[in-house]
Amino acid sequence: MIALLGLLVGVVVGLVAQPDVPLSLQPYLPIAVVAALDAVFGGFRAFLDGIFDDKVFVVSFLSNVVIAAAIVWVGDKLGVGGQLSTGVIVVLGIRIFSNVAAIRRHLFHA
Repeated sequence: MIALLGLLVGVVVGLVAQPDVPLSLQPYLPIAVVAALDAVFGGFRAFLDGIFDDKVFVVSFLSNVVIAAAIVWVGDKLGVGGQLSTGVIVVLGIRIFSNVAAIRRHLFHA
């Protein structure tokens, strides 16, 4: 319940404050969002499997975002940022769909 309340407060504050993302960080924002979604779906899957640990979730959430952004940053420095961004999105997308499939199987027994 606390997490849902925190999410609601965060959405409301974001809508009211309307923060601007600096131009230098804009290429990394979609990657960070997809990495965060991967951690959220993985946490929900772990919850349904009865093995959820809040410390593991927080570490997974933060490390996913930092590592994904770091990979894209290195790609930008090497001149292949677009290709590495695509690679990160594909890998995280596969993980997200895998977790969603497991969640679906758990909830609907199908």
